[in-house]
Amino acid sequence: MNCLAFKLSGGRVRNGWDCSPARSQQLYDVSDRLDSLADQHPPVSEALITFQEAFVITATLLDVLVAMTIAPIPGLDPASA
Repeated sequence: MNCLAFKLSGGRVRNGWDCSPARSQQLYDVSDRLDSLADQHPPVSEALITFQEAFVITATLLDVLVAMTIAPIPGLDPASA
């Protein structure tokens, strides 16, 4: 399932990346690993936590995109967006 598409010149559409629950889970797994590394390496923990938070936000947004792809919002016409 692709959740992103990019319009190219000439009206062609190119698919974006694969947006699946497995992809967001991979991001959550990386986030967990960064959190663990932050605990193990205090000198760089602040930077690691910053990255960890970014991965959580990205995974959450991906979850929202997947949910919108699976269950479109009633009354929203994607063709007119």
